[in-house]
Amino acid sequence: MRNLRNIKHTALRFDATEAPLAATAWDGNSVICAFGPSELTPAITLKRFTSDAWRPEDGILITSWDAPSPHPDLAFDRILSLHCFPDTGVISLVLEGGDIYVVREDPQAGEELIEIVGSVDAGIAAAAWSPDEELLIIASKADTLLFMTRDFEGTANIDLSPEDLKVSNHVSVGWGKKETQFQGPRAKALRDPTVPEHIDEGKLSPYDDSRTSISWRGDGHYVAINSILELPDLRRRVIRVFSREGVLDSVSEPVDGLEGALSWKPSGQLIASIQRRDDRADVVFFERNGLRHGEFSLRFTKDELDAFGGDIALDWNNDSSVLAVSTNDRVQLWTMGNYHYYLKQEIQRGRKLPGLFRTNWHSERPLHLSAFVPQGLRVLAYSSEVSRGSLVPPWDMGTVMVIDGGRLKITPLRTANVPPPMAFDEIETPGNIIDVAISINGMRLAVLHHDRISVWKCNYSSKPAKKAELLETLHLDLPPDEAGRRIAFDEDDLVVISSSVNTLGTRINAVSDFGTSASRSELDVPLIFHPTNKQRLLIENNKGAVHDLKTKELVGVLPTTCPDVNVWQTEESTIVFGLTATGMLHVKSDIQALKVSGCTSFAVTATHLIYTTSSHLIKFVHLHDGQLEVPPDEPEKDERCRNIERGAKLVTVMPSAYCLVLQMPRGNLETIYPRALVLAGIRAAISDRNYKKAFEICRTQRVDMNILHDYAPVQFMHDIELFIEQVKKVESIDLFLSSLSDEDVSQTIYKETLKPQTTPNGINGVNGVVHGDAPPAIASTLSKTNKICDAFLTILATRASTHLQSIVTAHVCKSPPDLEAGLSLVARLRKEQKQEELEQAVEHVCFLADVNRLYDTALGLYDLDVTLLVAQQSQKDPREYLPYLQSLHDMEPLRQRHAIDNDLKRYPKALSHLHALGAFDEVKTYAAKHELYSSAIELYRYDNARLIELMRIYANFLSSRNRYKEAGVAHEYVGDYTAAYEAYRSASQWRECLACAGLVGLSDEKIAEIAQDLAEACEESKEYISASTIYLEYLNDLPAAARLLCKAYQFSEATRLIAQRRRPELLKDVIDAGLIEASATITELLAEMRTQLQHQIPRLRELRLKKEEDPMAFLDSGDVNADIPDDISLAPTDATTSAGTFMTRYTNRSMGTLATNATRKTSKNKRREERKRARGKKGTVYEEEYLVNSITRLIERLNETGDDVARLVEGLMRRAMRERAVAVQAAFVEVQNACKQCMDEVYAVPVPVPVSSAQEEGLNGNVPELHRPWGGQGVLFDALQESQLKREKPVLKDFERLALLDN
Repeated sequence: MRNLRNIKHTALRFDATEAPLAATAWDGNSVICAFGPSELTPAITLKRFTSDAWRPEDGILITSWDAPSPHPDLAFDRILSLHCFPDTGVISLVLEGGDIYVVREDPQAGEELIEIVGSVDAGIAAAAWSPDEELLIIASKADTLLFMTRDFEGTANIDLSPEDLKVSNHVSVGWGKKETQFQGPRAKALRDPTVPEHIDEGKLSPYDDSRTSISWRGDGHYVAINSILELPDLRRRVIRVFSREGVLDSVSEPVDGLEGALSWKPSGQLIASIQRRDDRADVVFFERNGLRHGEFSLRFTKDELDAFGGDIALDWNNDSSVLAVSTNDRVQLWTMGNYHYYLKQEIQRGRKLPGLFRTNWHSERPLHLSAFVPQGLRVLAYSSEVSRGSLVPPWDMGTVMVIDGGRLKITPLRTANVPPPMAFDEIETPGNIIDVAISINGMRLAVLHHDRISVWKCNYSSKPAKKAELLETLHLDLPPDEAGRRIAFDEDDLVVISSSVNTLGTRINAVSDFGTSASRSELDVPLIFHPTNKQRLLIENNKGAVHDLKTKELVGVLPTTCPDVNVWQTEESTIVFGLTATGMLHVKSDIQALKVSGCTSFAVTATHLIYTTSSHLIKFVHLHDGQLEVPPDEPEKDERCRNIERGAKLVTVMPSAYCLVLQMPRGNLETIYPRALVLAGIRAAISDRNYKKAFEICRTQRVDMNILHDYAPVQFMHDIELFIEQVKKVESIDLFLSSLSDEDVSQTIYKETLKPQTTPNGINGVNGVVHGDAPPAIASTLSKTNKICDAFLTILATRASTHLQSIVTAHVCKSPPDLEAGLSLVARLRKEQKQEELEQAVEHVCFLADVNRLYDTALGLYDLDVTLLVAQQSQKDPREYLPYLQSLHDMEPLRQRHAIDNDLKRYPKALSHLHALGAFDEVKTYAAKHELYSSAIELYRYDNARLIELMRIYANFLSSRNRYKEAGVAHEYVGDYTAAYEAYRSASQWRECLACAGLVGLSDEKIAEIAQDLAEACEESKEYISASTIYLEYLNDLPAAARLLCKAYQFSEATRLIAQRRRPELLKDVIDAGLIEASATITELLAEMRTQLQHQIPRLRELRLKKEEDPMAFLDSGDVNADIPDDISLAPTDATTSAGTFMTRYTNRSMGTLATNATRKTSKNKRREERKRARGKKGTVYEEEYLVNSITRLIERLNETGDDVARLVEGLMRRAMRERAVAVQAAFVEVQNACKQCMDEVYAVPVPVPVSSAQEEGLNGNVPELHRPWGGQGVLFDALQESQLKREKPVLKDFERLALLDN
């Protein structure tokens, strides 16, 4: 679908009296030209023409010398090969007479400017350098081949003989019998004489010029030689294929009329040559094995072929995309797509001059070539572009025009996606086409020929489509030797840019019905085009500057000349886009300059820059007046990026149809609907309040309907009535309501990628706030789905006659479904006896919801008629539900409701019906069966007698379930203190138990027994203060109470009680003993803490040093491959870790698909890994985390101990135990200081993890997302993640030291 369009045309004509131009060679941007020798002079002159040369005088003389013919039968010598070596500045010439010259532009000491490095006495028929410039192959006139190195040393000397034909007699595919191998049509005919097919014998063409041709394959491994083979009974042309070492590989099969042209496709697939037939000439192709492989016909008349004679040459460009066919008066450029060959350009001579037309492609730039005749040179450059129509609605019909010689193939891809080489419309023009243009509205076509312009009218958007018809033919009044290059519409007129011979700049011609008017640009103008969203005509000069054609206003300047340019303009800004031949996309505006590498094609619409990349992605960039944002390579996450087929290029975009067309490398087309275009269309329709259009797009493109609300929620809630009026169809409204969910898709799957651009009016078109709507200040607690359904119900309530089905849908689609409301609507219709609406509503509600749930819900409404209607729509057996419904129908109402609620397991409601019936005994039984005591108590809260009976039953139930505290409260409620104190006693509630025991009136001995049991239980549970209270108040045991207070470190309270009871002897027996025991316990505890810190702090320091020096060794803990030398490479297995940091392994989503038996990867090992993490065994990866947690717990325990230590020190001093007090206080202060000193080290900022190469990938430094694995590996992942987080330091409480002990 692409055409070759000229971007450079420099034409030079040399003086006819001077030596003719014989050969050209590329040297970077310059062309080396060799003039002579000729009949008039034997001199050879080398000149260099730079890229800005435009006349013969601009040629820079390199050297000149005489080269007389060494053979008497050769009137003058002829240059067969001219080659330039840019790396050494050496030019090589091979002459027909046999001499091989080397010209050094900058000779070093001891080197000559011109040197004959070799000579072939028999003369040379052809010569060619290999693509890597390391081998020169020469075909002599004595039927020999010479292989020479770059230093002109021979590597092979091969004789060409008839015996060479035997090399291709066998063709083997490496398997099967010899009889089944394909050996060509000739072998087939020999086996079966009845085969009625013509067998070529290799007869020469009558126009054969007996020349020899050489062509290398693109990789330089093989070379083909086309020459005439003299056989005893026949002279035939043979194409021999030799390897680089000079070994004959194959010989072509006989082909009648085969001529001397030869060119091997650089990609290596085919060898091209010319076959002359009676009335036509074909380009025929051979495989490397010599067998024919396709052909196509050159579109010449028989008279033209007779005039050409044998002067037809072939030449592939370096990327195999264009084949140049040269004759004595023209050069044709052919391309191939979908196995069809298109004639894209025809370069004609300006005037009839003697000599052949020859081409020479640039070795690095695929579409740059030099075409020359003896008295003229043309330096040409082309770009491969799509000739497309407008991309701006409403004219975005996707019209694409393909040039094929004199035939123009036109396809409006929006209405007819016809695969090439076919087309929707084909028109035959008066001559071969140079360029084509289409008007902005797509209703006129202009076709540029060499001497005229044909204008066609069409209308492919009408129904039926009006195909192209010739409107007029305009004469192109150009000076002699002027060549038209490009054409464009300028409103009603046409503009043609052309180039002339020996003239600087470009001629710009305005063509109309009144004639041609011209102006000239001093700079070359490679491009003339229309911007995307403005009706003006722009030109680009060879400096990269873009100007308005009429006003000469400077629109923008690109860093370099680009063959493909577009402009996007608004009133405030202008953005210029340019794609270079090397794939660099330049985006230039007043505030930004972007470069996107690896771009293969692009298009600009009114809202997007769309381009394809060499990474097989298509990307969308939102266009606006601010900074443009290029999306990252994340097609899974970003709607602006999408995967495409390898090598696909953009053909055209149809924004109003939300689609674009891609062309694959083989030529076929693919239409896709990218999410970026589809969502842009939906958002634009919502902003315009065109909900019907937005809905249709969502339904057609399978977009979640929630976006209709979520993109502009406030606006949508105001426009629900407008939505209903626009959509109209009940089925469409139902589809929308049934698609609702509580997810905000505008923030998840369809998140807006266009950053907010605030207009002067303060209107923001992003994130659901459009047309000045403001978001609500307080979010509603009602779910989104229910809020929308309620709003629809409010509007549809007035349209129940036409939208009954939608009302039912709104009820059922709530979250959770409001089935009761839907069935209530059915019940109302039944009562109103609207039979038709009733059947419709029942059928629809059963379609939307689960019939079993509907059946249960209908039962719960106690409407048996509606239940029967629902049951009839279900798959239930009438023999099951009819008797059941009949039995319910025979019951009294309350009993019926109880049965229904009981069957539906709505036990509280069923219990309420029994209460209403007054069946108290049944209530007790039912409450006990279903444990509904609380509900029953609530029902009888005003009936005290029954309430007490129910409470007693409930208390017994609680006791049976070991809920003694609640049971005690219930027993106490009904006044049963005996049962209450037993329950409290079982619950260890000593205060409540002793209170109830006292109310019962038990004896003092019994109360003392109960108190003794409770005191022992409290002491066992270390509730020393409670136990001491019981001993003191109920058992009158002061020594025991004081002892327990000492255990609770309440020495002051114990001392007070002893003094109060006048028992001073207990001070020594109880208090002193308690102080000594407590000081021993505390001292031992502090010694353990000090020892723990002394061991754990150095170990933690050692682990962190190891982690900082070698993170992977820290991760593997020395367990994995510890004894493997570091100079041996091992393939990663389940037990090893791939290269990178220890977090690199989690940057790949494929972690979850690894072997299930791998360490830390199975759910079986998860619990084991959790236990390993909790233990923090020495030498494991979890040890550091364990040590930090252990020190944290030590500090917490120290804080808890501080108050006890302070009371202990005070008590020791009060009892004159100063030495013990000093020791305890010193020990505590020592541990506290040790904790303070290690805090900064233990809770330091974690060592940063080195970034791996995988994490460095991504646009603008985006780091790949970490994905938590499953199983045991997830436990390790969590530990590693937490190790990278800074831990908060625990608060270390201050210890108030006793001043009496300060030194």
